Amino acid sequence: MNAPSTTASTAISASGLTKSYGDKLVLDGINLRIPEGTVFALLGPNGAGKTTTVQILSTLILANAGTAQVAGHDLAHDADAVRGVIGVTGQFSAVDNLLTAEENLILMADLHHLERREGRRRAAELLHRFDLTEAATKPAVTFSGGMRRKLDLAMTLVGDPRIIFLDEPTTGLDPRSRRTMWEIIRSLVADDGVTIFLTTQYLEEADQLADRIAVLDHGKLVAEGTPEELKRRIPGGHIRLQFADMSGLESAAALFGSVATSDSEALTLHVPSDGSIPTLRAVLDVLDNASVEAEALTVHTPDLDDVFLTLTGHPQSGGGADAQKEKIR
Repeated sequence: MNAPSTTASTAISASGLTKSYGDKLVLDGINLRIPEGTVFALLGPNGAGKTTTVQILSTLILANAGTAQVAGHDLAHDADAVRGVIGVTGQFSAVDNLLTAEENLILMADLHHLERREGRRRAAELLHRFDLTEAATKPAVTFSGGMRRKLDLAMTLVGDPRIIFLDEPTTGLDPRSRRTMWEIIRSLVADDGVTIFLTTQYLEEADQLADRIAVLDHGKLVAEGTPEELKRRIPGGHIRLQFADMSGLESAAALFGSVATSDSEALTLHVPSDGSIPTLRAVLDVLDNASVEAEALTVHTPDLDDVFLTLTGHPQSGGGADAQKEKIR
């Protein structure tokens, strides 16, 4: 992941974005600020409004209320300028199965009104970058899922976008192909300075790629922060102490009292922890001062699965998303 600069320019900003379909409120006042050259991941259960957010910010549909700027262009009043600086790779491939990889890329170059020579040069460059040169003259229908997704993303890059919306980019890919896509996404940010707006159902993917993550539920943003910030806000972290015998376990349990839980069969003690070094040091100091020796120690912190399950899927009544957001502050 890249550490976003505090002085970085803003690639995407939104204030109060709202979208309804009839009586159904899909987005309820979304606020965003995404710095240039970073990966921003939007997480949420099915139906939370992730794809709707992407569709609005990429000019595919209009919001009912709110404002947004993409690369400095106002979404409502300068949509053509927005389209000129973005690329979109959706959940479903835009690849034409009847064309070869090269023909798909040249078709995109024509749609971007590139000169013939420049279009062919750009196609060859992208085929090389995505390791598709050997497959350049093969019909896309013969491609594996991973090759198809790489070609799909390569097609998005033909127009040299500065902001790319990736809506579920690795859905259906095997683990090896998924990790290949991760490396490509990282290189786009690190080498080209591209800004990535990512939606994904794979929490590990967001953890691996995103500089910042926002969690969307029932059309509201219920949390936002770096992956580590979000994990620290969720209870359940602990230090697991392993002892050689029952005597050591009982001595340690007496030191920490009711805040810790012990497992006599496993000879382990779980001490609540936020995962920080000061907390770890404090636990070790308590043991050292009492001359109690642990055989092994491991630190367990909540992961994004814990974050996701804690923050999403709650009924809208009784406080709903707002109550959950307050809970983790």
